[in-house]
Amino acid sequence: MSRTLTYREALREGLDEELARDPNVVIMGEEVAQYNGAYKVTQGLWEKWGDKRVVDTPISEAGFIGMGIGASMLGVRPVMELMFWSFHSVAFDQLVNNAACVRYMSGGLINCPIVMRGPANGGTNVGATHSHIPEGLFAAFPGLKVVSPATPADAKGLIKAAIRDNDPVYVMENTRLYGMTGEVPDPADGDFVIPLGLADLKREGKDVSIIGHGRSIIHALEAAETLKQEHGIEADVLDLRSIRPLDVEAILKTVKKTNRVVLVDESKGFGGVSAMVSHLIQDEVFDYLDAPIKRVTTMDAPAIYSPYVEDEQLPNPRRIVEKVLSLR
Repeated sequence: MSRTLTYREALREGLDEELARDPNVVIMGEEVAQYNGAYKVTQGLWEKWGDKRVVDTPISEAGFIGMGIGASMLGVRPVMELMFWSFHSVAFDQLVNNAACVRYMSGGLINCPIVMRGPANGGTNVGATHSHIPEGLFAAFPGLKVVSPATPADAKGLIKAAIRDNDPVYVMENTRLYGMTGEVPDPADGDFVIPLGLADLKREGKDVSIIGHGRSIIHALEAAETLKQEHGIEADVLDLRSIRPLDVEAILKTVKKTNRVVLVDESKGFGGVSAMVSHLIQDEVFDYLDAPIKRVTTMDAPAIYSPYVEDEQLPNPRRIVEKVLSLR
């Protein structure tokens, strides 16, 4: 059985289940306790679990992320909420030099089972300093794992897997998805966990592969329906879900099936996740391609404040349809 939950409710349910499952799990961040979280993801958890399990922190990412990393090295499993992933830069040393390297530099003696979660997206008209999309940046550092759920079910399954993992896992959410609803398996039917590194084919087709992650998948599915109804084109829509580790087998499988690829990525076009996936396809299955690999990314400028212009700056269904049609 399944129920309809919002994205934020699914995240909350996953957090609640892991707090119940493991007494070492704690939630820390700005306003996560009495205020119920800036986006109400942690609503009700402080009342249920108390001050020692749901902890409000000062407005100092460098401080509380450093504290969480230190705690994780001693056996705690902290889930740290960033109000915006854009604030990562003030704690970059902790996020990269410390969390990513400690297991390797200790010869495997010290784990760092920490989760960093929060919104990493544009499209909310809050300006350039609050709209960075850094999953490609963090995926470039060995030792870090990065996931980007697109649906409520994926949000729950991936947050639970992230908390149980012994490496640092950075969960890139999206404020535009928090209110989105979707089917989520009922806890009565068993423990619902999605393994890291497992992509999901959200729609099956035969003519073109549209590959993305996060909110880009919602746009890709809308574009795929338009392509079918108006142009008779059937698209595979592959949701990466996990950026590191990456499901290479799933990527190559869909390309071999359709022979045409459009990559959709809310990051900027220079570098990023889609650039890596494009290289992988070119290197591994070039002979299967019947057309050049195409990308739909965020236009290369700081996030634009105007709502109408920012919606066009980011990937959207119209831009995806146009790119697919250019492969003819």
